[in-house]
Amino acid sequence: MKVLVTGFDPFGGESVNPALEAVMLLPDNISGIQIIKLKLPTVFGKSTEILLETLGALRPDAVISVGQAGGQAGIAVERIAINIDDARIPDNAGIQLTDTPIVEGGPAAYFSTLPIKAIVRDLREANIPATISDSAGTFVCNHVMYAALHYAATNCPELRAGFVHIPYAPKQTLDKPKMPSMSTENVVEGLKVIIRTIARD
Repeated sequence: MKVLVTGFDPFGGESVNPALEAVMLLPDNISGIQIIKLKLPTVFGKSTEILLETLGALRPDAVISVGQAGGQAGIAVERIAINIDDARIPDNAGIQLTDTPIVEGGPAAYFSTLPIKAIVRDLREANIPATISDSAGTFVCNHVMYAALHYAATNCPELRAGFVHIPYAPKQTLDKPKMPSMSTENVVEGLKVIIRTIARD
């Protein structure tokens, strides 16, 4: 089995993105599963261009995209991606899309094709806080999740795709003392649990 795991570069004034840090710390093989790691820019359009090129070239069995969600207290496994870009802040190219379809004429939404309830159960059994989230937002995270699921639905129906949000890293909360955080080590362990669950279920 081959799993592609993606993480974004820092955005919104942050100097780091814990999602990318955790993804890059994953081993290349987990329980016999080949892990491919990919850095995506926090940029509308360019992020999905890179993602879709990689999916077409490598044809993994599953893709898990990982993003930072400040204020999140645990790993949030996203249930749904919607066909809209509506940015509160500009992306890293200075683009701030408003009420813009991700795929013109595409379905209003796609559900994750990952086993989200089993993932949350297994994360909690591993003592890692986790919940199902019903909104991936309308920024680049949702953009990438929707694009991956649309690609799977239209080109590669056997591909399983989904998205998880993670909290700030502790170092990001030094000037945000009331914000929850999760250590990079715990995030890495959580991603390993998620990958094993996908392989099993």
